[in-house]
Amino acid sequence: MSDDFELDTDDLTRRMDGAMGALKTEFSSLRTGRASANMLEPVMVEAYGQRTPINQVGTVNVPDPRMVTVNVWDKSLVQAVEKAIMNSGLGINPQTNGTIVMLPIPELNEERRTELARVAAQYAEHARVAVRNVRRDGMDQIKKAKSDGLGEDDQKFWESEVQDLTDQYIKNVDGALENKQAEIMQV
Repeated sequence: MSDDFELDTDDLTRRMDGAMGALKTEFSSLRTGRASANMLEPVMVEAYGQRTPINQVGTVNVPDPRMVTVNVWDKSLVQAVEKAIMNSGLGINPQTNGTIVMLPIPELNEERRTELARVAAQYAEHARVAVRNVRRDGMDQIKKAKSDGLGEDDQKFWESEVQDLTDQYIKNVDGALENKQAEIMQV
């Protein structure tokens, strides 16, 4: 076994990419004072007897930096869309004009910006933990291979490969957090 051990770094990379993807999704749901269609992704509307994502009952648009609109396709669902947005915890009061639900995005105050920056830091820490868990799995595979006869030089090589990959992804998480916090704190 010692000569033919090959750590599946593609699998580790894919799993670390998954952690980064989850982080980006969580970051996109944070309201930064600028309108974004992504901020409505978690909103579920009670439609036709089941909970449906808002983008499946209407078209979400961002006509300007301080406004999001939802053009509801079925007029009977306008009230349900309004109710879902009010109950979503976004802190936005919808205004209705026929089948169009308008969401004016208010300016964020300093206290709310600081709170959002803290939430972004928590999301980043979850991503770091996920990356470290993938690292631990890789190291466990190397340890198992060592007990099956992997040489010490090969073990050191693979451990440094996994550590380099981990360091790279942790640096990416930190960079994404820095950018998001700068975006949140920007007035």
